[in-house]
Amino acid sequence: MVEMTRKQRELEKRATEILRVARPILVSEGFQALSMDRVAAQMEYAKGTIYNHFPNKEEIVLALAVESMEVRRKLFEQASQLRLSSRNRMMGVGVACEFFTQNCNEDFVLEQWVRNQGIWDKSTPQRQNAVRQGEGRCMAIVVGIVRDALIAKDLQIPESISPEEFVFGFWALNYGSQILTHTSPSLPAIGINNPLNAIRIHCSTLLNGFSWQPLMDAETYTSEMTSLENRLLPVFWEIKKQRL
Repeated sequence: MVEMTRKQRELEKRATEILRVARPILVSEGFQALSMDRVAAQMEYAKGTIYNHFPNKEEIVLALAVESMEVRRKLFEQASQLRLSSRNRMMGVGVACEFFTQNCNEDFVLEQWVRNQGIWDKSTPQRQNAVRQGEGRCMAIVVGIVRDALIAKDLQIPESISPEEFVFGFWALNYGSQILTHTSPSLPAIGINNPLNAIRIHCSTLLNGFSWQPLMDAETYTSEMTSLENRLLPVFWEIKKQRL
């Protein structure tokens, strides 16, 4: 492993500090409130110093999103390492998704900014690649669980889709529903009083639909999710603590 020079360490420390200052502005006030001038003023640096690290504020947004994806990756990794059946490990990833949305709210918000086309288009290919790698690391963990299930014959998927495309279905269900839960204050008014339970039931039905063993009825699924929460949440809280 190549050690960084003193100058490199100082540059990395300063870049980290820039992100620390920019983070609450973006989360609390939005993209329009974030500016290089404001970050420089809060850090008592010349604006040129900020530009030495990030050519524009879009780069800062993507860098923050990459940090958030790393938090998600760590949560997924803990779930994937459980010495349980592949199905229970996949359910553990579901617990990780719930924890990330409910208890890592800032990271969840920051992660979504990369979906903004205007921000994405103004960032550099290098930073875009860092985002792809961050998402790829999360995807690889979940795909690994699927591949283990296929090898163990706990699961069979149609030949017309790859393991990655199979995971995409769960990603769309979980991520999409969590965005709706996070951003839609009208859910109770339209009859959705327990969105978390609804998501879990849909996930259970999808897992059963692909005959992912062991099959579970709703009561068993709920019980297993509670058991996974008890096992994983202390570790997840430690990951969040390290993030602060």
